[in-house]
Amino acid sequence: MDNNNLEQITFGGGCFWCVESCFNMLKGVKSAISGYSGGHKDNPTYQEVCTGETGHAEVVQITYDPAVISYEQLMDVFFFLHDPTQLNRQGNDIGTQYRSVIYYKDAAEKAKAEEAIKVSQESGRWTGTYVTELTQFDKFWPAEQYHQGYYNENPTQPYCSAVVGPKIQKFKKHYGELGMLNAE
Repeated sequence: MDNNNLEQITFGGGCFWCVESCFNMLKGVKSAISGYSGGHKDNPTYQEVCTGETGHAEVVQITYDPAVISYEQLMDVFFFLHDPTQLNRQGNDIGTQYRSVIYYKDAAEKAKAEEAIKVSQESGRWTGTYVTELTQFDKFWPAEQYHQGYYNENPTQPYCSAVVGPKIQKFKKHYGELGMLNAE
């Protein structure tokens, strides 16, 4: 991986435990860090974000090498991992902190995100109207350390075994067949 040419993308697709875990398995991803973006409070805590009063979304900030994995491939994974037709929720996780959102850094990245939404909608993967927000990136606040790699450290935690685990298995099967995963 060429550390001089790394890029970053930040987006939210529901609970960050699943999203972060999956992106960290992809070839070309240097890191996927769980955190918060889009709110009005500096350095929010998980407890504060869960109230819905800070305006933040649970997000993952991905640092990747575009020579190994493209923006478009990352967006395909993003739309695979969550249902972009659910407003302010993913399954039983309900609240604005679970919204589907892509944070863009400039007009060119916004255009690429708009195109990725269009491609995903046209694929028919999800039925219904996409509600994914496109929002200008401002700040990323890393989540507390215990959230980083949460699924890997807590696979038998009830939420992880019931919700995250099955999503990860589906992800591994699909993207493993495409040759996009790091060796275990």
